[in-house]
Amino acid sequence: MTTNSEEIKELVRERYGARARGFIELTPAQDAAAGDSGCCGPADMERALRIYTEGQVAGLPAESVAASAGCGNPTALAGLKPGERVLDLGSGGGIDCFLAAQQVGETGHVIGLDMTQDMLDLARQNQAKLGLTNVEFISGDIENIPLPDATVDVVISNCVVCLSPDKDAVFRETFRLLTPGGRLHISDMMALSTTGPARADAEAWASCIAGAEDRETYLRRLQAVGFVDIQMEEEKMRFDDDGVPMNVASVKVVAHKPS
Repeated sequence: MTTNSEEIKELVRERYGARARGFIELTPAQDAAAGDSGCCGPADMERALRIYTEGQVAGLPAESVAASAGCGNPTALAGLKPGERVLDLGSGGGIDCFLAAQQVGETGHVIGLDMTQDMLDLARQNQAKLGLTNVEFISGDIENIPLPDATVDVVISNCVVCLSPDKDAVFRETFRLLTPGGRLHISDMMALSTTGPARADAEAWASCIAGAEDRETYLRRLQAVGFVDIQMEEEKMRFDDDGVPMNVASVKVVAHKPS
C-alpha cells in the first residue's frame, strides 16, 4: 500500500487522461453513432443521467455528458447569478462549467481548472462545439491554483477534492481565491465513519475511495482556513460491485467566506 502524494496524483492523472482520450479520439462516424457504440454509449449516458436531468444536459455535447465522472450536481444548488465569476476545481470534460456558464450569462465568467491535459483538450473541444465565450479552461493543480487572490465569487467542484492528497492546501487556495462573501458549493465523497475505507493504495485514491474523509475531519479543515456557515448533506451511499456498502457516500458541501 502507498499514499505517496506524487504517485497518487500521477495515477489520477493517467486514469482520467485515458478516459478523456477515449472521447477525443472518436471518429465522426463514431460520434454520429454515440448512442449505440464507443465511449458515448448507453452505459456512460445512463450513469450521467443519474446525476443530471435530461433537461439540464440538452444541447450539450454528448462527450461532455458521458465523460462526467462526478458524484453530484454542484451547479444545481449553487444559486448562480448573472455576472458571477465561477471556478470549477477539476473540470474534466467541462459539463459543470457549461451548466454554470448558462446560469451566469454573458456578463459572467467560468474558469475550469484541471491538471490532466487530455481532459483540458476534451473540454476545449466541447467548448468549441458550443461556441461559448464566457468559459476558459486552464491547467493547474487544485493545491496550487494559478490565479490571483479574490478572483471568483463561487467555487464549485464535483468529486475531485477527495482525490487530493493535500486537502488543507485545496481549502486554503479556495478560500484565497474567493471574494469576500464568496461561497463554496461542491459535491464530494465522504467517509461515513472515522475508520474510513479499508484500502489506502493509490488505486483506491483514484477511485475516490481512500481519499474520502469523515465529516468531522472535513469540517475541521474548512473551519481552519476561515470558512463559515458550513453545511454538509449526505446524498447517496456507495456500494461495491457485490452490493456491499463501502463506508463512503456522496455529499454536498456548502461554505462561505466571511464578507
